[in-house]
Amino acid sequence: MKFPVEARLKDGTPVRLVLADRQDVEPLRRLYRVIVEEGTSYPHDRVPDNEEFLEYWFRGKSTVAAYLWDRVGEPDMLGAFYLKPNWPGRARQVANAGFIVAPKWRNKGLGWLLGATMLEYAKGLGYRSVIFNLVFSENQAARHLWKKLGFSELGVIPGAVRQNDGTYQDAVIMFRSLL
Repeated sequence: MKFPVEARLKDGTPVRLVLADRQDVEPLRRLYRVIVEEGTSYPHDRVPDNEEFLEYWFRGKSTVAAYLWDRVGEPDMLGAFYLKPNWPGRARQVANAGFIVAPKWRNKGLGWLLGATMLEYAKGLGYRSVIFNLVFSENQAARHLWKKLGFSELGVIPGAVRQNDGTYQDAVIMFRSLL
């Protein structure tokens, strides 16, 4: 797969997906802060410091960022995903990925575009499958999207995620073969 990828959302909005580099760190950090504060899809209970953020989103990963078609001077990232081996060595052919979409860009087809792009990119990189280790059970939009993209639910980890109100929800493990 070659980047940049140019596509249109359901409403016709043109977007560009790029392999993230240094200039994308701050826009991604700003967007991730919003996601962490929502507390509905990622395990962090506080915004990671600089080193933790770089480790989580960039080191040992391929990170793809979505912007409006012409990103020159555009400080706002629409969404992003990272792709990495879930395990090392003999099991490194199983990928793991994480996704975020800015609140104002949800329900416009961006999540589907990011997911479909990740699957094609992962296959091109030689991955044989993709696993999501921690899909929050109450995140019905994500679970629906992943099922639509061919993922199945392998199992549930009871009470794995502490919510902002101190209660706990389950996490779902989801899987898709790329063969």
